Amino acid sequence: MDQDLPPGGDRPPGTGGTPPDPGGTGRPYEPDRTAGARARLLLAGALTALFGALLAYRVLKAGDLEQTALFYVGIPAVIALTVVFTARPRTTAGIAIAVTTIGLLLAGPLLDEGFVCLLMAAPLFYLVAMVVGWAAGQARRGGGRSRWHAAALGPVLLLLCAEGVAGVSYLPRAEEGRAAVEVPAPPAAVAAALAAEPAYAPPRALLLRAVPFPRPTAAHGTGLDVGDRRRIAFTPRRSLGLNAEPTVRGMLLEITESRIGADGGRVVFTVVDDTTLARWLDLRTAEVTWRASGDGTRMTWTLHYHRTFEPSWYWSPIQRHAMDRAAGYLADTFATEAPRPGEVRAS
Repeated sequence: MDQDLPPGGDRPPGTGGTPPDPGGTGRPYEPDRTAGARARLLLAGALTALFGALLAYRVLKAGDLEQTALFYVGIPAVIALTVVFTARPRTTAGIAIAVTTIGLLLAGPLLDEGFVCLLMAAPLFYLVAMVVGWAAGQARRGGGRSRWHAAALGPVLLLLCAEGVAGVSYLPRAEEGRAAVEVPAPPAAVAAALAAEPAYAPPRALLLRAVPFPRPTAAHGTGLDVGDRRRIAFTPRRSLGLNAEPTVRGMLLEITESRIGADGGRVVFTVVDDTTLARWLDLRTAEVTWRASGDGTRMTWTLHYHRTFEPSWYWSPIQRHAMDRAAGYLADTFATEAPRPGEVRAS
């Protein structure tokens, strides 16, 4: 068969043997083996990052540190650093965000976390993963100045992770949510509504409607004297864990202060037992005041709580906004319950 070859001895392109280069150069085509190796390395790095994040979660949970900044800042930082220095991707921040997304999707079924917790924490996880991933990529690829800039992020990251560890907090933990409403009814009618068992309606606030926060469904208990109690039932907790069953939630409150007069009053409900908000914050008291205002009554609800999540710069405004909306929901509920002048309510 060799006599059929051209004088140079080379086989013409397209006649068998090594396939020609797709670019039309006529040179033998050799597949790019680096692309497959890079993909395998990236997959290994992603799996290593997720395993490291899971291990960090178990360690922090065992040490009761799962509500600290070491959890919400440290874990996405671990994911980003592991991906950058093991997989060596070309786009560090993008890959860190992608792996973080996978971790968040797996956190529900594997770690028995609820949808609300993951939804509220996701922006913080993405922010830390993106910043740390970018800085680590700059340090790995860049020159001296880029490495110094990336290295400057280290102390900042350590300071951010310190919140919640050994009692460290950069903002006060004692906070409150407050809302007021004008009720077109006299103070006596407002007091009567507060003393009765309310009928809870769906919330009007966008945040409370958009995010599946616990919602009260029924309240048992009447009266405004010191020692009177309210037992409130909430919608059950539904986690994303595998084979997870709905968990009953509720709250027991007792009146510890009460002053009622013809022109208004003040009542303080102290939380005795809470299986509803305890995963999010430490609600201490719910205070309601009302006073005559023009032809009606001005009613104000104040929810006193202690923030239990860190970092404070992220969770404090979120929880304060949510508690403001919750106080507004209570104000609207009892304002609706108060009978207007000339209105007769069925008993």
